[in-house]
Amino acid sequence: MKIFYKRISILVSSIVLGSLLQSCGGEFLDVVPDNVATIDNAFTLRNEAEKYLFTCYSYLPREGDVNFNIGMLAGDEIWKNDLILANTANFEIAKGNQNAGNPFYNVWDGSRFGGGPGNNYKLFQGIRNCNIFIENLEDESKVQDLQEFERARWIAEAKFLKAYYHYYLMRMYGPIPIVDKNIPIEASTEAINVKRAPLNEVVAFIVNLLDESAEALPETILDPANELGRITKVIALGVKAEVLMLSASPLFNGNSDYAGFVDNEGKQLISTVFEVEKWRLAADAAKAAIDVAEANGAALYEFNQNQFDLSDTTLIKLSYSQAFTERWNPEIIWANPSSRTSLLQQYCMVPVSSEYTHTLCQKILSPTLKIAKMYHTKNGVPIVEDKTLNFNDETALKTASVDDRYNIATGFTTARLNFDREYRFYASLGFDGSTFYKQDSPSRSDEDTWVIRAKYNDYGGSNAGVLYNVTGYYIKKLVDWRMTSTTGTPYRDYAWPMLRLSDLYLIYAEALNEAEGPTIEVMNYVDRIRERAGLAGVVDSWTNFSINPNKFATKEGMREIIHRERLIEFAFEGKRYWDLRRWKKATEEFNKDITGWNYLGEETSEYYQLRNVFQQRFVAPRDYLWPLAEFTLLQNPNLIQNPGW
Repeated sequence: MKIFYKRISILVSSIVLGSLLQSCGGEFLDVVPDNVATIDNAFTLRNEAEKYLFTCYSYLPREGDVNFNIGMLAGDEIWKNDLILANTANFEIAKGNQNAGNPFYNVWDGSRFGGGPGNNYKLFQGIRNCNIFIENLEDESKVQDLQEFERARWIAEAKFLKAYYHYYLMRMYGPIPIVDKNIPIEASTEAINVKRAPLNEVVAFIVNLLDESAEALPETILDPANELGRITKVIALGVKAEVLMLSASPLFNGNSDYAGFVDNEGKQLISTVFEVEKWRLAADAAKAAIDVAEANGAALYEFNQNQFDLSDTTLIKLSYSQAFTERWNPEIIWANPSSRTSLLQQYCMVPVSSEYTHTLCQKILSPTLKIAKMYHTKNGVPIVEDKTLNFNDETALKTASVDDRYNIATGFTTARLNFDREYRFYASLGFDGSTFYKQDSPSRSDEDTWVIRAKYNDYGGSNAGVLYNVTGYYIKKLVDWRMTSTTGTPYRDYAWPMLRLSDLYLIYAEALNEAEGPTIEVMNYVDRIRERAGLAGVVDSWTNFSINPNKFATKEGMREIIHRERLIEFAFEGKRYWDLRRWKKATEEFNKDITGWNYLGEETSEYYQLRNVFQQRFVAPRDYLWPLAEFTLLQNPNLIQNPGW
């Protein structure tokens, strides 16, 4: 275990939080504690100051935990039954239970997370601690045993974290108060009751902080044994591209739904004027991040052939899935070592034989049928566009031949939907009859490997009390290929990847297409992703196989292609939820029924019947932004509630 991972979670026990004065909605938002002597003591020596820095890190979201990755369960990508992981806040949002009285996943005030304590999700407290750290380290009379280059680097790390916490809040709430300096404890009520800043000002503030931090951060980690997970220049530049992409997207760029969204003084909080230049800024930022990343060795991950002489099919699938689960591989720009994944893998894994217990392989996270339909055909185009393949009958069945053996067991009858799909479909999803190659394959190869049998009474079925799957699809992508059935520690833990090079490629392609249209450069970066996935380029795939062969020739058509590429490439990482919101597609997608196969079926004819799991409801524009709690608004009359709440 890395030293940084051990230390990042250490809270500075000597720091006693100050008076809980009312402020702009959070008990720790912007008030300097009155125990100044205690704070000063934290900045006398390098060792104590470093502990305080790791306290600032400790507020980073633990997205490897299904309870704290908002996008994982708040949307339409993954469903679960109501008996397991009860009161999970993000799942309550998916079911339409968000409210302003006592909001779920309330990072503004730090409450109602579900699944455990949320102390490290009081993000205004995190910002406040960053401000304390920056203020004290900028005073060169303090921490005198700290070398100059370290002082500059640590300040830059704290500035990044301060920027990231503002970004995290902005992504949820839209306009937020800018907390650049902590307000003194003796400040007037007028000073304490801060206001929400217009979104463009928030974006500019975050970007400026990220630029400042990037200047003093190392381009790469030179001491990986001790510092993996620390912020680098590439991370700062990558997050800057994310922030600018969000700012340029339809939710916040020319959205007429927010025409009446003003504060108490009549100031417009989200501009309704579309600015194409925002896309140019996002494209430039993404390209800058890509250049620095690649100059420091970043590359798309590829799984190397091993002693088992794996087929090309399996190598392509493992290249895709292990790009996410292989520890600190060259594709990972940023991973959070405090966000671990063993339990998440257990929630995803399905028993592949009677030796695998349901307790060990709980299979409770269920990809929805719409996600199974989302992936391309083997020809690299959507199933509704492929002119050579017919997927019109959703309940049609087909029996696998020997040619399907690396994806579906020979002779197995399963849904037509599960045949003739791209490699990422089989790398990401398990289903009744699908193969599941892992390092402990009984044949020691991908021939005659594990097979999922998922009908009700099968070893992978849903007859295991509360540990049951509700759609008939399982998440393979998030399970490291070294998982074994042995007791002890069957799952190989990995730090949750927050940002990968593939993400930067698609941010750049999306932003550049919006700024300039479908140029050769746009195609190039999309095709890099597709090539790793074993697909032909966009032009070849659409020209040869699509009923709309010129789709890629227009900005609108290429936009649709890039959007789907993002949704496929980053499936089950929690990004789909945020992408659908920023594209203003949540209204369409989150008002469709959640469906799956009949997991209670014991025979093929029973199992492959469509089952309605839940009728989702999303109200626009209300549900595009989080509500502020009513108590928060009573505390601070200068705050304005988000539209619709």
